[in-house]
Amino acid sequence: MLNLPLYIAKRLGSSARRPALRIATAGVAVGLAVMLLTVSVVGGFKHTIRDKVAGFGSHIRVSNFLALQSTDPIAICLDDSLMGAMREVEGVKSVQRYTLAQGLLKTEDDFMGITFKGIGPEYDLSFLDGCIVEEATPPTRWSDTTSTGNIMISAHTARKLHLEPQDAIYAYFISKQGQVRARKFKVAAIFETNMSIFDENLCIIDLYTAQRLNGWTVRECSGAEVLVEDFSRLDNTAAEFYSTINRTLDTDNNLLSTETIYEAYPSVFGWLDLLDINVWVILALMACLAGVTMISGLLIIILERTQMIGLLKALGAPDGMLRRTFLWMATFIIGRGLLIGDAVALLIIIVQNLTGLLKLDAQTYYVSQVPMEVNIPILLLINAATLLTCLLALLAPSHIVARISPAKSMRYE
Repeated sequence: MLNLPLYIAKRLGSSARRPALRIATAGVAVGLAVMLLTVSVVGGFKHTIRDKVAGFGSHIRVSNFLALQSTDPIAICLDDSLMGAMREVEGVKSVQRYTLAQGLLKTEDDFMGITFKGIGPEYDLSFLDGCIVEEATPPTRWSDTTSTGNIMISAHTARKLHLEPQDAIYAYFISKQGQVRARKFKVAAIFETNMSIFDENLCIIDLYTAQRLNGWTVRECSGAEVLVEDFSRLDNTAAEFYSTINRTLDTDNNLLSTETIYEAYPSVFGWLDLLDINVWVILALMACLAGVTMISGLLIIILERTQMIGLLKALGAPDGMLRRTFLWMATFIIGRGLLIGDAVALLIIIVQNLTGLLKLDAQTYYVSQVPMEVNIPILLLINAATLLTCLLALLAPSHIVARISPAKSMRYE
């Protein structure tokens, strides 16, 4: 059965190439492209910074409850039983030990206080490997049974102390008894995260050396860092840790405490949450832009087709059919604008990801270039929401056809 409103709308759409249609199409395309790019950038920011924080701080951290109230390293006993219990929690990807030690790096010309983080062979190095800007050969090794003598420092530390890979550097530590211990390290690699909380305060050594510097046994560590398989289910995994590990005692009667990445770095994730407000504001503004543009375009189209409307009314066409005709025509215009907007947004995202053309101040934004990602479900949702919003906005203007009189409209040529 012939759908007359759809048929007329197709004929009008194929024959009309007026500026009003082009402006309406461009308005929808620009609005959609800005919305997609906004969501892409904010999503890229959140995931990039989250991965950076998790790379050094993990998703869930298990440590001594007393360590939360002290700046001194306090150990827990990470034996096979406790490590196994944490690995058995649903959603856990890996459990890795770490030990912190406070010390001083010194060269002939300068010095700086820093936190030494000892990591073992089970530590997930995928993030650290991606942050390395310079590395000595052979590759850096990390051990929990012998001292490797390697140290990984940040680019910030390397610039301040004028160090390069393979350079020797002395570190000094003060024990609880007031004794000064000196260790000689070789710079094995230089990393850069562009996050001051890590670059200005942290360096990496092997787990065995960090334990020895604190005077701990091989079973004692500052804590365990837990990575989850699915970050979207972090709260569920954290709740399981809270019920099974938190506020329990290890074999040395130390009270264990757990905290998530959100609790460990509230300022970073608080800043990221504020970006969501900006996203909603931009989405609302762009949706209004697309809607207003389409309303203007539809009104112009209706006015240009006044004689046609009058003729169809004289032939017996009801107002409802005429409204549906112009709504179908608006749908074609919106659809064309959506396709163009999608193409423009995806092109910009691909070019940015391949070339890094758009730069940022890494000291302010934690990244050196604008991160962009494509989320297909969100892309489809924004397209559908834009189409629905524009059509709803056009319902009222489409009723103008009911006020057009056939007799009056047909007087004019």
